[in-house]
Amino acid sequence: MSAERALRLGTRRSKLAMTQSGHVAEAVRQVTGREVELVEITSYGDVNRAHISQIGGTGIFVTALRDALLAGEIDFAVHSLKDLPTAQPEDLTLAAIPVREDPRDVLIARDGLKFTELPAGAKVGTGSLRRMAQLNAYARSHGLAVEAVPIRGNIDTRIGFVEKGELDAVVLAAAGISRIGRSAEVTDFLSTDIVLPAPGQGALAVECTTANGALAAALGELDDPFTRAAVTAERSLLAALEAGCSAPVGALADLLADGQIAKEMRLRGVVGTTDGSELVQLTTTGPVPSSHDEALALGRELAAEMLAKGAAGLMGERAL
Repeated sequence: MSAERALRLGTRRSKLAMTQSGHVAEAVRQVTGREVELVEITSYGDVNRAHISQIGGTGIFVTALRDALLAGEIDFAVHSLKDLPTAQPEDLTLAAIPVREDPRDVLIARDGLKFTELPAGAKVGTGSLRRMAQLNAYARSHGLAVEAVPIRGNIDTRIGFVEKGELDAVVLAAAGISRIGRSAEVTDFLSTDIVLPAPGQGALAVECTTANGALAAALGELDDPFTRAAVTAERSLLAALEAGCSAPVGALADLLADGQIAKEMRLRGVVGTTDGSELVQLTTTGPVPSSHDEALALGRELAAEMLAKGAAGLMGERAL
């Protein structure tokens, strides 16, 4: 790698994407000693306002960045890991998966309300079938009556629905809210016992071409092996269920520590109908994966159990 040219980091144009990419750019400057310039790229998912499940779901925020990588217009790209299709192209490599932020979902509601305090008939906005399924299931089992409303738009737009009184609350990813500095507006952090996040939620993926081995090695300095093992297991579950990133699938792998030493990894998965009337929710634990293949196996094992319980039939529903 020559020292003179700045590295070009491809990013989506949204405030969240630019903020995430800015953080990664600074980290890359630290480890490479090179300047990094952000190159803004518009994805199909950014310009098409239809619901994600209607415009293809999987990969709609990723394809333009990957095309720019392969065309040599940028040197590396930063993605929200939950947006990445589970199949990794051979000519691209996930050089780094940095330490994950809070994977939970959060509620931003009017009048500082928590989810269990929402009035009957409250309108809760989300762009995610996964969130709809689990929120509706929780509401059903606890005698709450909420109406999940499908929404699109960036974080500002979504919070704006609450500020304008069009919705009683919206559900968003904690990590995104934190990264753009709006955590003070959160009225409720939703426990993962209520809503399991999307596979990979809260994690970033730093991607470059496989051919650029020197850059991949440098970017690898940012990699966190525990985060990589966890999200690999989660995405393996998603792949084995043959579901895209817009399907109503939640998954979270976390480390179970004995004192300071992580001894086991727990993987939880959920699939449900969007009305919350049926859920398949299972958990497995195993030794902390010491290889990519072991992490993949953990996800496949839980997926097989979920499919045996009828998960496939629940994912077939596209109620929107």
